[in-house]
Amino acid sequence: MTGGSRGIGLAVAKALAAEGADVALLARDKAALEAARETVAAASGRQVLAVSADTGDDESVRAAVRAVAEGLGGVDILVNAAARPNTGAVTGIEKFDAADFSEQVNVKVLGYLRCIREVVPLMRAAGWGRIINISGQAARSTGAITGSVRNVAVAAMTKNLADELGKDGINVNVVHPGVTVTEHTPQTLALRAERAGVSVPEIERRIGASIGIGRLVTAEEVATVVAFLASPKSVALNGDAITASGGNVGPIHY
Repeated sequence: MTGGSRGIGLAVAKALAAEGADVALLARDKAALEAARETVAAASGRQVLAVSADTGDDESVRAAVRAVAEGLGGVDILVNAAARPNTGAVTGIEKFDAADFSEQVNVKVLGYLRCIREVVPLMRAAGWGRIINISGQAARSTGAITGSVRNVAVAAMTKNLADELGKDGINVNVVHPGVTVTEHTPQTLALRAERAGVSVPEIERRIGASIGIGRLVTAEEVATVVAFLASPKSVALNGDAITASGGNVGPIHY
């Protein structure tokens, strides 16, 4: 579980452990990782590893996967969620930052690929695996060039890998959360409210009005979707994009 120390990543780790899986949490912040490990282990009673790793670096990923395989006896499920937070900022070409773009792609797109490359031999040897890539609804909307490009890339990567790996018993899918309640939510809502010149409650009301269920989805609710995709029952889904946002009012995806 990359990006496993907080947010959707931590929620997914809790959900998988609750279903009986032993879990490895990967992130850069050692203190946050250890706190997350203790939380997941205490709630589930499962074996939980905390492995400090930078998904933006090849060797760091190799070492982390080796540690996980040795500690847990293999890798059956990979959930990629490590990424820089997306604040929903709308940026035009005049504000395009090539360095920021490269960093975002290195962590979220190349980082996902690095992790997948290392776990695939283990899954192939076992004849079974599940890979779930956490992307986001910026893949389906304009407004933030970097956010859209990195998320579309994750979706394209997912489909390519699904076609390649499906016959080996390895299913690969992508999940697009919307604005999700995590520890970053207050900051995100405050920034959006400031840009719109309205209060935080008003911006939250506006976002809720655009969601089919009328409110923001929680990280735990997204994690439930991911837990299903990580299970044997999800075999009919491969290369698919699943939106876990509460439903977008208006657009039809088919």
